[in-house]
Order: sequence, then C-alpha cells, then structure tokens
Amino acid sequence: MQATLSLQGNALLLAAAVAVILLIYLIAKCKLNPFISLMAVSLGLGIVVGMPMRSIVKAFEVGAGGTLGHIALLIALGTMLGKMMAESGGTERIAHTLIAAFGERRASWAMMAVAFIVGLPVFFDVGFVLLMPIVFHIARSAGASVLLIGLSMAAGLSVVHGLVPPHPAALLAVTAYHADIGKTILYALLVGLPTAIIAGPLFARWVSRYVIIDTDNPLEKQFVEMDEARQLPSFGTALFTLLLPVLLMLIGTWANLLTTPGTRANDILEFLGNSVVALLLAVLMSFYTFGKRRGFSRETILTFTNDCLAPTATVILVVGAGGGFGRILLDSGVSHAIVAATQASHISPLLLGWLIAAMLRIATGSATVAMGTACGIVAPIAAAAGNAVHPELMVLATGAGSLVLSHVNDGGFWIVKQYFNMTVLQTLKTWTVMETLISVIGFLLTWGLSAIIV
Repeated sequence: MQATLSLQGNALLLAAAVAVILLIYLIAKCKLNPFISLMAVSLGLGIVVGMPMRSIVKAFEVGAGGTLGHIALLIALGTMLGKMMAESGGTERIAHTLIAAFGERRASWAMMAVAFIVGLPVFFDVGFVLLMPIVFHIARSAGASVLLIGLSMAAGLSVVHGLVPPHPAALLAVTAYHADIGKTILYALLVGLPTAIIAGPLFARWVSRYVIIDTDNPLEKQFVEMDEARQLPSFGTALFTLLLPVLLMLIGTWANLLTTPGTRANDILEFLGNSVVALLLAVLMSFYTFGKRRGFSRETILTFTNDCLAPTATVILVVGAGGGFGRILLDSGVSHAIVAATQASHISPLLLGWLIAAMLRIATGSATVAMGTACGIVAPIAAAAGNAVHPELMVLATGAGSLVLSHVNDGGFWIVKQYFNMTVLQTLKTWTVMETLISVIGFLLTWGLSAIIV
C-alpha cells in the first residue's frame, strides 16, 4: 500500500502532525464531540495522504474494533467490580485503612505504591478502572483533589506498564532483546521507583494547584454515594476481591514456570490468567463478597450492574475512535516514515530505542505497539553493538520511549479524561505531561545506569 500513497517522507509526517493539531483544535476549541472529531479527522487524513478510498473506512473500523474488542470488556467488567465495591463499602474500607496506615498527608504516596503492585500483571486500563473507585473514596476521605490522588495512581501503573516485568508489555521487550529477566526487574525497580515518585506524587501535588477539575463528576458519584450507617466489609475481604484478578493474571503470566507448556494444566492457568476471564471471575466473586454477604438481593445486584454501565458508554465510544485514528496513522505509513528518519542517523542503541519507541507511540497511541515494534527494529542493531550495551537497559530505554506524550490517539488519554472529568486541555496539561515526565526521567536514569554498570 505504501506505493499508492500520494505523500511520502517528511510530507507524510507533516500531514500527521497537522491532523493531530486539528483534532485538538476541534475538540478543545470548537467543542465538537470527541467521537465525531476523531472519526472526521481520521477519515480526512486517510484521504489527504492518498490511502485507497475503499481502505480508509476499513482501516478505521479495524482499529476501532480491535481496540474495543479488548478495552470495552475490561471497562464494563472493571466498572461493575468497582460499583459492587462502592455499594458494599469495600472501597471505603480500603480507603480508610490506607489513610490510617500512611496518613492523610501521604495518601497520594499510598495510591502510587498500591498501583505499582497492582499494575504488575495487568495492562494500564485494567488497573486504572480497578483502582479509580478507591481514588474517589480516598480523595473524599482525605479532603484531597481527585487529580492529586488519581495522577499518583496513574503514574505507578504507567511506570510498571512500560518498565517492569512481568508486565506483558515489558516482557515483549525482554524477549526481543534476549535480556535476563531477573536483572531487568532489578534495574527496572532502580529506575522505576524514583521515576514514579517524581512523576506521581511530586508532580501531581504541584499541578493540582493550578489545574482545577470540575467536581460534578457523574462517575465519581456512582462510586462514592453511600449510607454512612452501614457495616463495612473487612479489609481482608475487600482487598482479596480487588486483588483476585491481579493474582489470577499473575498466575497466567507465570503459567510456563508453574506447569509444563502444552499441558492441560498449563492451558487452564493461561485461561484463568486472561484479563477478561480474571475480571469476570472477580465480578462473580464480588456478587457474593460485596453482594450476598452484605445483604443485597439478586434484584439489587442486577440494578447495580445495569446502572453503572451507562456512564461508560462515552468512554468506550471515544476510546474505540481513538483506536481507529491510531490505525489510520499506522496504515498511512507514518510509522515507516519515522523509522526511515531515525535509522539514517548513527546514534547510541539506547537513544535509538527510546526515539523509535517514542515516535511510534506518538504516531499510533499504543505503548504496547510502540514497544513491540521498536524492539523488532532496534534489537538487531543492539545485538550488533555486542557488549557495548546491556540488553536489560535496552528494555528500559525502549519501554520509557513507549510512554512519551500520550495524546488524543491514545485510548488511555480518553479513559483518564473521562474518569477525571477533565477537558482535553486539562488532560494535556496533566496526564500528557506526566507521561512525558515518566518517559524522559526513565530514560535519563537508564542512561545514567549504563555508565555505572560494567
């Protein structure tokens, strides 16, 4: 398809940049519906760069469908689990316990630490929808900004997503670079923890003073409205139900270590560790731990699960459209233009891994796609460098690059925007800056580590 495009090289990159700017303008300045804006700009970009007419809509549908096939299920199941936790008082119990342990002044640090642990086996969007009800409750209990607590949580999840095995995205890079997973985890913790602290609680405390979000949040209301006189579930019950999908996904990640690949037991563990299956089992568990044991009838539980889905419709549609936009950017040849622009220069493999992953992230919106694609491009170059570069550090550099500059073609951007009830400009000032901080700080610490490790 590349030969049929009317634009090539720098002209292609310029068209993509103009499309992104136009998209931000339509949504932020013209107040056009984000779903409509994403569709219109995506199709328009396909026409401008010369994609075959019959392929443009198909590419958008494939991108949207591929994104929704995964995320829609996760958002729906995660929201149900969050609703059950909220109605039963489970999130309130966790919030009170965390605040008591860390203190109200350090509530943001508590959420960053929890997110760092919870995020190990799950993709960002899964961990985010699982933890947002707790964010809402801690913010209310501590009298803090949802932005302060929520960004701290998001930083912990994002750092783990890009840097720390056994997270699935990081494991892609470990395999591609033939890195030692034990050393990778050690180096990732050395780089990831200070990165999460700076981009999480420290940055969130500063930016929350200047970005004031609308407190009339329909998603927050469904998670925090409660009967103050009710008896709360125990901390152990609440925590076990929340972490059940995390534990199941960890088991799935380590299935090949626990059992022989190809056996029935191995298949069962991998099935249980699938993110959709794990969340489904957790939701079913919550019907008992947060439902029946709290005295709710079947009819009441059905009402909870039906009512909580309505506010997610906008999130799901916009995230799907963002996936369609990302696919148009990919099929239009932007990623190939990025690779051509960077491979011609002779730079350090570490910097090259970061740059290519960063450019692919900006173009496609997916950290996982950026990391996986960049690894395939840079791995042979890193291998040719021999002992001059450690493969474990290549994992970290590429992972850091894959997190940079999340914007309107990233599904995570829209999830954060909707759950925090922010405008597009507010999301760019907070979430986008936070992701870029993680990327840059993570790379600089990795670069520094390369000078120390012999």
